[in-house]
Amino acid sequence: MNFDTAIESHAAWKMKLAAYLANPDHGLKASAIEVDDQCDLGKWLRGEGQKYSKSPEFSKLVSAHTQFHKAAAEVVRRADSGQNVKEEVALGARSEFAQASTAVVKALMMMKARA
Repeated sequence: MNFDTAIESHAAWKMKLAAYLANPDHGLKASAIEVDDQCDLGKWLRGEGQKYSKSPEFSKLVSAHTQFHKAAAEVVRRADSGQNVKEEVALGARSEFAQASTAVVKALMMMKARA
């Protein structure tokens, strides 16, 4: 996986969650989303990405990635419980999801610049 692919793959989650909030059909499972080692980036972090493990950005990326999965799972849980979850609140710039997502992208960009 290259850094650009990782960033694109990660960014696609926001669109996926926005679509889910518009129609929470229980097609996404919070328990699966919360696990941070099953997505492409999570697998890369535990595999090929380990070659970057000595860089300070790597630990930031791992932490942000874990937080991202927790925040995304919480958005799905809230939608599944019938709460009226507004996209701008759940995914907007000040949300936990957006902050974790931004941290993941920043860490990936910093690692790319260093590589």
